[in-house]
Amino acid sequence: MTDKIVLDPDSGIAPYEQLRTQLSELARSGALPVGHRLPTVRGFAEDLGLAANTVAKAYRALEADGVIETRGRNGTFVAAAGGAAEQRAATAARLYAETAERLGLTRQQALSLAKDAVRAAYGD
Repeated sequence: MTDKIVLDPDSGIAPYEQLRTQLSELARSGALPVGHRLPTVRGFAEDLGLAANTVAKAYRALEADGVIETRGRNGTFVAAAGGAAEQRAATAARLYAETAERLGLTRQQALSLAKDAVRAAYGD
């Protein structure tokens, strides 16, 4: 699986975030199918040439996003709930929309601010 992960040491993005992003994309695209067992933190860290804490941080973030799940001593797997991330994003979007309305923003203003935030987050 390490052949699917490419970390750029010259990037301004932290290695754990690069790993988190790539694993998330692989899971969402189906390249890492639901139920696929991920390598252990230590093993993956060795394969990638990273510190174990870096891989552990990426795994924790992915688990919080609902992309992966840890099953104790059985290991870490791609989560069956592929829509968990979308559900969290939809909840955040709904809360944003409700807040924007409460603040008196027009629909256009709220959409414009949301688009700006998405462009900034995705580097567009």
